[in-house]
Amino acid sequence: MKRLKDQVVIVTGASKGIGLEIAKVFSREGAKLVLVARNEKQLKELSTQLEDAIYVTADVSKEGHMDKVAEAALKKWGKIDVLVANAGICLEMRLEEMTLEKWQETIDVDLTGVFLSVKSVIPAMKQRNKGKVVVTSSVTGPVAAMPGFSHYGAAKSGISGFIRTAAIELAKYQINVNSIEPGNIISEGMLALGDEHVQHHLRAIPWGRLGTGEEVAYLALFLASKESDYITGQGIVIDGGQTLPESHFIPY
Repeated sequence: MKRLKDQVVIVTGASKGIGLEIAKVFSREGAKLVLVARNEKQLKELSTQLEDAIYVTADVSKEGHMDKVAEAALKKWGKIDVLVANAGICLEMRLEEMTLEKWQETIDVDLTGVFLSVKSVIPAMKQRNKGKVVVTSSVTGPVAAMPGFSHYGAAKSGISGFIRTAAIELAKYQINVNSIEPGNIISEGMLALGDEHVQHHLRAIPWGRLGTGEEVAYLALFLASKESDYITGQGIVIDGGQTLPESHFIPY
């Protein structure tokens, strides 16, 4: 039995990274997908590779864009079962060099984008008295800190407060709201920082390796499935134990 058979799922940031892996895993589990990102070329190519998938180009930080995504899902399939609010950006910049423009850009995409995405699906989920919302957050902000990412950490910390309140407000409609807090995951962005940067992270991970997008996708699958019906307002860490040690200078 496919765990998401005939479930209509919106995935933002679906063109690459964790979002791409979520789309692939959810497709294998029988979901009908609405793929969302800003890059139309990548979305179009992905939609042809997956069964029962359509795509909508949208910017989650812009008011009205996610409303159009919800409308496309309803027009195609008449319902929305799951939202995976995964779109995000991660730009390294130390606080002293931070510009208001870069600060606001990160907050707009990583936090305001979550708000607009969730708000867009509430009417459809309320109508059916059911729904699952899964937000991709990070360990950076909610449980840890990284120099050069004060803007990113602020946005991801904001997600923690947002999902808790949203979970309370939407519980009466049987809508679950949870987040995933990945540690260091293999991605284009991570690898672009260079081997030295990656090696620094590896030394801090008791599991001894970076995580994979597919591993994060399977956690998202659990939170999107019936198996997580009694879980709401929670942020679940997936980091190979990186945030556990009291000191990273003591050999594991």
